[in-house]
Amino acid sequence: MNIHSYPEKPLLSIDYLPFPKVASGKVREIFNLEDAYLMIATDRISAFDVVFNEGLSGKGILLTQMSLYWFDQLSSITRHHLVENHEDRCKAISKEFPELTGRMMIVKRLKPLSIEAIVRGYLAGSAWKDYQRNQTILGYELPAGLLESSRLEQPLFTPTTKAQSGHDIPISVNKAKELIGHSVLNRVQELSLEIFNFSTKRLSECGLILADTKFEFGLDNNNQIYLIDEVLTPDSSRYWFKDNYVVGEHQDPVDKQFIRDYLNTIDWDKRPPAPALPSSVTKETLKRYEKAFQLITSLNK
Repeated sequence: MNIHSYPEKPLLSIDYLPFPKVASGKVREIFNLEDAYLMIATDRISAFDVVFNEGLSGKGILLTQMSLYWFDQLSSITRHHLVENHEDRCKAISKEFPELTGRMMIVKRLKPLSIEAIVRGYLAGSAWKDYQRNQTILGYELPAGLLESSRLEQPLFTPTTKAQSGHDIPISVNKAKELIGHSVLNRVQELSLEIFNFSTKRLSECGLILADTKFEFGLDNNNQIYLIDEVLTPDSSRYWFKDNYVVGEHQDPVDKQFIRDYLNTIDWDKRPPAPALPSSVTKETLKRYEKAFQLITSLNK
């Protein structure tokens, strides 16, 4: 689809559909279609677990289209939550609600796991802060002398809790096993690392470094594991330009980190109410999301 077919104003809420709303997250809203769920990505912005009044017009379309691209690319590695007739059902809804075109997914009714699967390939963000304290990341001992943005010898699986509100909490692999079971956690860890390694190689071909990312998984009634939610988007991943990468420095982000970097320069305690975001920040963030989309989807050509 034409990703430049954006609405003039960002879509921030969806309260008019003839389907029962079952959940409303920081960015997505989920509706009950009886045999499946309708997941819609709004244009809302969140950072530090706070939702802002401003939005990025078309952001929800970019996130959805990138996720659809990756679900297709990863189909040989893992099951995903899209129903078989996803496209036809989305087209039918778009005829009545054209403003939702490009930002919908029809997904299976699965039970989300109570953890988030974080994989880190580089020393950045909270991992860099942890390393500076004691040269470890959640029990993983790392060599001395690493610098900010250093590439790790092997990607690390560092799960977190999945908070309904507030901050997700980093937990050990053993604690994650207690929460979702040993066999399920082992499989989630295997899949997360396999997806990360596959996508890292693919992204390198288009000039991007995948520093870290978040995956979410769910179970069906037969305890089969599915990749759910969004995948490898600038909202859930830390992307850097390969050509601009310099170890020992904070990298130029191609993701939501651009907003976080701005927020770290102002006097704000990272709690509601959210401060106003300058239009220069929102416009530049959208440009970076668009660039990520263009580079990633160029891999098909």
